[in-house]
Amino acid sequence: ADAAADAPAVVLTEDEERVAAVLLGAVQSRSTVVRIAGGWVRDRLLGRESHDIDVALDDMSGVEFAELVNAHLRELGHDTHSIGVIKANPGQSKHLETANVRVLGLEIDCVNLRAERYSDESRIPEITVGTPLEDAERRDFCLNALFYNLNTRSVEDFTQRGLADLRDGLLRTPLAPRQTFLDDPLRVLRAVRFASRYVFTLDEGLAEAAASEDIRQALATKVSRERIGKELEGMLSGTSARPALAVALLRELGLFGPVFSPPP
Repeated sequence: ADAAADAPAVVLTEDEERVAAVLLGAVQSRSTVVRIAGGWVRDRLLGRESHDIDVALDDMSGVEFAELVNAHLRELGHDTHSIGVIKANPGQSKHLETANVRVLGLEIDCVNLRAERYSDESRIPEITVGTPLEDAERRDFCLNALFYNLNTRSVEDFTQRGLADLRDGLLRTPLAPRQTFLDDPLRVLRAVRFASRYVFTLDEGLAEAAASEDIRQALATKVSRERIGKELEGMLSGTSARPALAVALLRELGLFGPVFSPPP
């Protein structure tokens, strides 16, 4: 099925149009497909503003792309800024090197499409360059796995469920929920954060997996207190936060123990 079939249109702001022209101009002599991934696509389809632009490339690294973008900005006579490289840090869920480049005042994170394979012994995956489908499937939820293809100006839904879930306000995982949460147990708390901030419903299978004892154990033993604290802060503070709903969901899923227990 066509990943872009029947997808709603996203209208870019004037600033985003200018940035899009630079990003595409940087690779105009190549066959590179430039996609915006994840949260920006979700928020724009929900009619919300978003300045969180993550770009996923199909045939080069984020650093290579950022260098081409800076070269193109110089050609156009614009200011350029040094490229920030965020090294892979699996302990903080950064499994692939990311390049940050400033384009006409907007910060853009750049990375290549990727596939992740986990072993039972570790939460740290083996990373390979992936297809758009593989990249979409390794994301936490279907509605966060949408792409906006800048080349074709279309929303792409490779899981075939992201747009439906966004319309229905439903949180589902692209792959089996238990495996998704075991791969990275922090995703359980991300589910609570998204469900409470956006008033999304948890899919039945997702809620069942999130409340299981082995996921609770994995969250308590495999995830740092710092990362748990960061997710908790996202649930409880900020303009879109609904703390009472977040706390109710944590209690419903039996997550008070791993979230609020003091470190050993």
